[in-house]
Amino acid sequence: MRIIAGKHRGRRIVPPASLPLRPTLERVRQSVFDILAHGVGWAGFADAAVLDVFAGSGAYGLEALSRGARHACFIDIDAQGLKAIERNAAVIGESRSVTFLQLDAARLPSPPATAGTPAALAFLDPPYGASLAVPALTGLARGWLAPDALAVVEVATAEPFAAPPPFRIVDERTVGPARIVFCRLDGGTATSRA
Repeated sequence: MRIIAGKHRGRRIVPPASLPLRPTLERVRQSVFDILAHGVGWAGFADAAVLDVFAGSGAYGLEALSRGARHACFIDIDAQGLKAIERNAAVIGESRSVTFLQLDAARLPSPPATAGTPAALAFLDPPYGASLAVPALTGLARGWLAPDALAVVEVATAEPFAAPPPFRIVDERTVGPARIVFCRLDGGTATSRA
């Protein structure tokens, strides 16, 4: 698995060896970033803070850093997976641009100050078929995301998914085994930190 574009293009991402991950295919990642660049009114990565939720290998967040994001916060329940992402971030020289939070993304608390929130973009790649995207989005709407932020949700092609309020779907694509849903947090509706 490699970073596709940007200043770290071609750099290898080494996933945690002992975890049963389903890393996002490079062509799915490429499609996501192409759509962000050309199709959903995304302002771009310059000076953006991003969240990589259900981070797994960290491929989405590391790719965003390569393309110019200022900060990436990786959220995953597995400490070993987060350590692998931390090693990958160090190898590409991004240790100062990252935060790691060991949290259950389906039960997010208010964001800590270290999270770099509110973020302009969140990537959610939960385990397929686990119905975790909706509770994670609901948690993210409580202070993790800026008004009008985008959330990119990857689910299995046939997996049911409907954006919970205050999100609305602005685009949806099928790429191989994945359905990629682009959701926008309706401006001004993000709730403040509790």
